[in-house]
Amino acid sequence: MVETPQLTAPAAVVRTHLDELTGPLGIYQHARASSPNLGQGYCTDDVARAVIVDVLHSRVIGRAAVAIPLARSLQFLEEAVVPGMGRFRNFRDADGNWLEQVGSADAHARAVQALGVVIGDGLDGLSSSARLFAHVLPVSLELDGLRPWAHVLLGCDAAMAGARPPDGASVVFSEMAHRLAAEFAKTDPTWPWPEAAVTYESAILGHALITAGQRLGDPVMAQRGLSTLEWLIQAQVTSTGTVELIGNQGWWPRGGTRARFDQQPIDAAALVEACSAAWAATGERRWLVEMRRAYSWFLGANAIGIAVADPERGGCRDGLSPIGVNANQGAESTLAWLTATEVVRATPG
Repeated sequence: MVETPQLTAPAAVVRTHLDELTGPLGIYQHARASSPNLGQGYCTDDVARAVIVDVLHSRVIGRAAVAIPLARSLQFLEEAVVPGMGRFRNFRDADGNWLEQVGSADAHARAVQALGVVIGDGLDGLSSSARLFAHVLPVSLELDGLRPWAHVLLGCDAAMAGARPPDGASVVFSEMAHRLAAEFAKTDPTWPWPEAAVTYESAILGHALITAGQRLGDPVMAQRGLSTLEWLIQAQVTSTGTVELIGNQGWWPRGGTRARFDQQPIDAAALVEACSAAWAATGERRWLVEMRRAYSWFLGANAIGIAVADPERGGCRDGLSPIGVNANQGAESTLAWLTATEVVRATPG
């Protein structure tokens, strides 16, 4: 019988490590132990994640506490856009030089999501972020990939929840929702997943379908998201009640064996967010239980019984291996932990 996790109170807002990782242009993407690795520079992916964390923190500690880092990150996103193209670049060196002509679909979509979250909260007076969102949103329709579609969808949803929903957000939201639903409709019961392997941040797809079904009044779409999330949870919760995330050393190919390691914080955070969305959509307490279970992974309720997060400094180590944790505390992992903490804090029940 799977054990029900004890209630884990969310950690306090601590930005010590976040501040240490932040340079003159934004958050550095990698770290050596707890020190930023300046040689690896910055990336739009992580700056976008930092924007979302700043917005979430502002709801707890006030806007003034995040005003400077948020403005810095939003400036980074504005500078990341390729002139005349509307696509985001991703990688940037420590001196501010862009290292590519155009970035990945994931980076573009995460930036769109971050802008949508800012617009939804009205943190910059709905001015520069709204203009940038309007500029890059139409290009988002050209993106390929399930996760980019999900990030754009969630960005549109966040923006539409604000006082002044942006023009075009509802159209793009609906398009992304139906694209995702169409891919899941092609699956079969033996492998209810629209890819040849379950890889990274997978719970966001269920999260997006739940959100889309709720906003569009489509119970079939919402139920698809819930059943997808249920399937992912069943594959990642052990008989002792701990979460064992699908590892990135091989992932989980169709017809194959799921990799146990290395487990990544981004996947635990995606589960936390998806389960929170499922709880909000259904009111079924089991989703609250699963949210807490995924959050507890960060704190040591995992395959090796060692905490990945460092709540006292607001940091998070980069992964879980069979012999311990990766000592490096990079941006993606730290921001995953901080996001998960604020989602748990904001989830009633």
